[in-house]
Amino acid sequence: MMFTKQRTIKKPISLDGIGLHTGNNTRITFRPAPPDSGVRFIRTDLPGKPSVIADIEHVSDISRGTTLSNGEAKVYTVEHVLAAISGLQIDNLDIELESNEPPVGDGSALPFVERILKAGIETQEADRHYLEIDTTLSYSDPERSVDIVVTPSETLRITFMIDYKNPALGTQYTTLIDLESEFVEEFAPARTFCFLSEVEMLKDKGLIKGGGLGNAVVIYDSDLGQIEVDRIRRVLNLKEKAFVGKTGIINDIPLRFPNEPVRHKALDLLGDLFLIGVPIKGHILAARSGHKANVALVKKIRTLYEKKKLASKYQKAHSEPFLDIDGIMKIMPHRYPFLLIDRILDLEPEKRVVAIKNVTINEPFFQGHFPGHPIMPGVMIIEAMAQAGGILLLKAIPEPEKKLVYFLSIDKVKFRRPVKPGDTLRLELEMLFLRRNTCRMGGKGYVGDMLAAEAELTAMVIDR
Repeated sequence: MMFTKQRTIKKPISLDGIGLHTGNNTRITFRPAPPDSGVRFIRTDLPGKPSVIADIEHVSDISRGTTLSNGEAKVYTVEHVLAAISGLQIDNLDIELESNEPPVGDGSALPFVERILKAGIETQEADRHYLEIDTTLSYSDPERSVDIVVTPSETLRITFMIDYKNPALGTQYTTLIDLESEFVEEFAPARTFCFLSEVEMLKDKGLIKGGGLGNAVVIYDSDLGQIEVDRIRRVLNLKEKAFVGKTGIINDIPLRFPNEPVRHKALDLLGDLFLIGVPIKGHILAARSGHKANVALVKKIRTLYEKKKLASKYQKAHSEPFLDIDGIMKIMPHRYPFLLIDRILDLEPEKRVVAIKNVTINEPFFQGHFPGHPIMPGVMIIEAMAQAGGILLLKAIPEPEKKLVYFLSIDKVKFRRPVKPGDTLRLELEMLFLRRNTCRMGGKGYVGDMLAAEAELTAMVIDR
């Protein structure tokens, strides 16, 4: 089931515990939040109670889990909390933390799910917006044999496969079709897992200070038998007994599902997908994916989301180009005879833009340039390029309708062929540098497949 309205919780509720990697004792408190506010973590233990929004722009580390940062507000290992929120289809929440990491609980998302369900879920008046995947996206890392593909779907679906070379795991497969009916009982209880050979390495890096056999499934992958298990137990300073299990799992801890490890991988993916900032409708097929690949995919989907947001803001519905002339005129201050772009074909916010200028004999500059041999002046080609560059700044600055773009310099200008009446001038610009209100762009103008002009432009953004 895909909800049509946004959701939060009915009342505050807390959970105490220890952080997996930091070992810090902490309390996490979930609080209701207003519509369209999203999810944010609030560090109540720091002066001023700084916060960080749970989105991909605030991800600062993915080495062993997902870390969010915003100045002094840093929160480690947020994926299980976000998986609980994502799986329960909650949109708005304030999450207070008395330390820098949520409690690990039993290594799954279930403790957070149970607390949130106890608080109750409340439907809000605001509409819930979805990102509909309408084109296939993919991410691949051949060195790690990682592949993820996202295809169009009417709902969120996840298909996940792992194939570790270990008899306790082997090849495992799972699929999630319906969050509403499957998440709480079939995926939320799936615990995190690691291999015995990883434990010492993690300990040496200052991690898993709060780790133990009660919050992770440890898979045996050594040839040394009990000797290696005893050594690792001493390294971790574990008081509990540990032995090589017959199942290949330390202490023969029973799995909650025959394929619990791959279900936990799907759970981690759910948490990372929340960082897009909007729920999606799409089918994700993942093979051997982890946080690094998940975050790389989320960045691609986030770019698609930003494009769709800009298009819906400035464009008429069901129009073919990314922005037509009406959408352009909502942004650009230029008017006849100096508006020199007619369409925006594509836009990757803060990265690149593709614009079209339809050159006709009715252009006023053809009256004098040149009579009997009309050629578009080079300065007008560069001006059209600059106007396309102004559109490229849409996402880079707040309220672009209230800004002007002043060009400070134009370098490396070359004209390769004349542009004549009847030509369609395609302008492609890439962002080379962006800092605060100054940027530098590399632009090229094409007629068909032939390069007509190129230049580098430096600009400053000011208030209108």
